Amino acid sequence: MCLNWAMTDQIASISGKADRAGRLSADDWAAAALQQIGELGVPALAVEPLARRLGVTKGSFYWHFPTRDALLQAALDRWEQYEQTQVFDRLEAIGDSRARLEQLFQLVAHDDVSHVIYGQLLRAMDNPLVQPAVSRISRRRLEWVTDSFRRAGFDVDTARYRARLVYSAYVGFLQLGLQLPQERPSKEEYEAYVAHMMATLIPKQG
Repeated sequence: MCLNWAMTDQIASISGKADRAGRLSADDWAAAALQQIGELGVPALAVEPLARRLGVTKGSFYWHFPTRDALLQAALDRWEQYEQTQVFDRLEAIGDSRARLEQLFQLVAHDDVSHVIYGQLLRAMDNPLVQPAVSRISRRRLEWVTDSFRRAGFDVDTARYRARLVYSAYVGFLQLGLQLPQERPSKEEYEAYVAHMMATLIPKQG
């Protein structure tokens, strides 16, 4: 997987911006923090190593944030905003309910960066900032998927059950990857798994 290389490239881009402008924005810091969380986990997020990696002084950080927790909160807010704009807002433009659900599966299945970040957040659920953020996004995901199944013609209870099956499969797959990283499926096996999930849970037309 090229995930870490992609994250490194993004941080290098932010660092170059700092070299030219002399100071990073708060959003630059939040983006870099989110990338570091994906690579190393929430406990590893620290101001000095991140500043060193970005090629700036800690003064750049304290211009925007009073504490490390404030940076963590900004990173979590950015993660929620990313999901809203890059997933939900894009999918709402699709009128057909089946097509919208199929596209959801495809978007989620192939967003490796979000998988890794979410997996790291699941490991840090004892953090008082992480737990509410994960709860909010999980609730929003369940509500959105439930509504999509309702639009597809299912009654309220069945739509809710199917949404829980979808989300349980997603979280369970990530947890399995954390517990058995050596058994990560091949690309072909993973694509077959996604196709099977779609065929099983998304209603057939006609």
